[in-house]
Amino acid sequence: MALACEICGKKPSYGNTVSHANNLRRRRWNPNLRRVKAVVGGVRKHVRVCTACIRAGRVRKAA
Repeated sequence: MALACEICGKKPSYGNTVSHANNLRRRRWNPNLRRVKAVVGGVRKHVRVCTACIRAGRVRKAA
């Protein structure tokens, strides 16, 4: 199961953690995903979507 939003396709982004001594360590920032029951194509199903899509109204939640 991929760690990506099923609506916008947002995936983890990668970068460095930089300490005060300018030491670099690789890290990744994961999207804030939630598993919600939504209406997709007229059918109710569970989808993993990011909270940005939920707040923007791109997901129609099922009752």
